[in-house]
Amino acid sequence: MSELASIGLARAGDAREIAEMSRDLIEQGLTWSWTPARVQHFISGPESSVVVARRERRIAAFAIMHFGDDVAHLNLLAVAPEHRRQGLGSQLMDWLTKTALEAGVFRINLELRTHNEGAKIFYSRMGFEQLGIVQGYYQGREAALRMSRRLAQA
Repeated sequence: MSELASIGLARAGDAREIAEMSRDLIEQGLTWSWTPARVQHFISGPESSVVVARRERRIAAFAIMHFGDDVAHLNLLAVAPEHRRQGLGSQLMDWLTKTALEAGVFRINLELRTHNEGAKIFYSRMGFEQLGIVQGYYQGREAALRMSRRLAQA
């Protein structure tokens, strides 16, 4: 049985840890673009949510989503390797989905590296559909798979 995690909004002091997780878990092989300052911008921004799962006062997983008028965009989602396959990614997505619905947004879009098979499976299980490939999406060097999920309206 996995230990419980507390899920909630990130605090200003979390920006560096989240940025380093992004660098190490998501942006490997690319120029680091989700720096502490950029993450802090999203933590404090009124049109975004940065949510974290904490275990023993450390961030085990995080997600960053930006909210538009009609569509939300999942910018990042990562789970530390030692906490994977324990439901944390699903818990973060559930939290963000509820937030999107409360904000009147009924679609979430995202991109992921085309070779990230684990993420493709995860997002497909979460109800996302593949829309197509965007060549050069990652710093002009790597293609992305664009996916989208229509949320159920109440």
